[in-house]
Amino acid sequence: MRVFTAALATETNTFSPICIDRRAFEASLYAAPGEHPQTPTLCTAPITVGRRIAAEKGWQLIEGTAAWADPAGLVNRQTYEALRDEILAQLRDALPVNAVVLGLHGAMVADGYEDTEGDLLQRVREIVGPDVLVCAELDPHSHLTEKRVAAADFFVFFKEFPHTDFVDRAEDLWRIAVDTLEGRVAPVMSIFDCRMIDVFPTSREPMRSFVDKLMRIERDDADVLSLSVVHGFMAGDVPEMGTKMLAVTNGNSAKGDALARELGLELFAGRGTYRMPEIDERQAVAQAMTAPAGPVVIADMWDNPGGGTAGDATVVLEELLANNVTDAAIGTIWDPMAVRICMAAGEGAEIPLRFGAKSAPGTGRPIDGIVKVVKLVRNAEMRFGESFAPFGDAAHIEFRGIDIILNSTRAQSFDPSLFSVMGIDPTSKKILVIKSTNHFFASFSEIASEIIYCSAGTPYPNDPAKTPYRRAKRDIWPMVADPHRPERGAA
Repeated sequence: MRVFTAALATETNTFSPICIDRRAFEASLYAAPGEHPQTPTLCTAPITVGRRIAAEKGWQLIEGTAAWADPAGLVNRQTYEALRDEILAQLRDALPVNAVVLGLHGAMVADGYEDTEGDLLQRVREIVGPDVLVCAELDPHSHLTEKRVAAADFFVFFKEFPHTDFVDRAEDLWRIAVDTLEGRVAPVMSIFDCRMIDVFPTSREPMRSFVDKLMRIERDDADVLSLSVVHGFMAGDVPEMGTKMLAVTNGNSAKGDALARELGLELFAGRGTYRMPEIDERQAVAQAMTAPAGPVVIADMWDNPGGGTAGDATVVLEELLANNVTDAAIGTIWDPMAVRICMAAGEGAEIPLRFGAKSAPGTGRPIDGIVKVVKLVRNAEMRFGESFAPFGDAAHIEFRGIDIILNSTRAQSFDPSLFSVMGIDPTSKKILVIKSTNHFFASFSEIASEIIYCSAGTPYPNDPAKTPYRRAKRDIWPMVADPHRPERGAA
């Protein structure tokens, strides 16, 4: 067997002012064919898992380019087309192949391409023809479009949020692909449109039990090859934005259709109960200050670079300063220019500095004052599960008794190693402020005395009922109370 694999991924917040060009991919991950490291990133696990599977089976794995950019706004058209065409040219050179196994995200939007993954998959199908297996692993914070479904044989999405299972789901992807190529199964996809958009953390109920149920069904029913909740991405203003339920069965589309509908309506019935309880910055800081022990983690959840924001909001920091809090650390505030100034000044220097809140309205005000440059790190990285996430050249500064990490490559706060690599012991602080919606939970919950989810400012469109969408459908919850009512009445 000859199998081609590649990865092209980012998550596009169409409301973000930060556009993505080639440099953004190179700053996060750009690996030429065969140069991908042994450790996978979030959307490239099909490559690393594929290496092992191909070696075990004695198959030939032809690797294409792997490219990932940290989430932001619109992807530059020339950048997308160049990376797409690079991978397609590699695929043509690899022909004939028996399968194409891809790592994608599912929420990329480029200038001129609302459905980039659909465009890529359609072109892949045109190259390999109707009889070659085409499949992909995707992030659940994505859009499942008709164009993608028409072009591929099956998809597998991460089940967990935080996405701790991207390697496990790549294993599922390859298991189904191997069984298909060896003639044991014939995967078919069934999709139910839940007609809603919500946030579905699996670190808490009721989503924890729902995902556990999906895994039990997969384990106990031989006809069911894979079940996925496609959460949707509420910051992606595209026509097919929203939550979908996907069932992949062994040639049993009728069973898959019924199961996807049943599970999708069950998911819809819980609408509004999945999101974490959120409080504003004043409540969050007050609650953290009165906590009996630390570290108390305040998740500045909507200034999350993992959702495409800048990660430079100062709203929570301003509240800490207003309350004269000193036993705290902030990780991070994105400000490449401030980092350059600190790098030039050197460790130990005390300098006047303006930092933060430069990207957009609703992110607070820039902070001005005399800061001490405590530690400087080139090409800093933090852990994310078994992989590493870069946050670029970084500066640890001290301002009015608060330790602050300034970074030059946008990245959400995945792991406490973010602090320790910058010379801060996270367990010694009463308050840790991080920028993440929920990916932080798996690691920070191990050291936190308490976790507070804070909705501060307006860097991210987190209320779909009020978001000024131009392209997304308006006939879904919470824009309307129950879009399934006519369907139920007709049934």
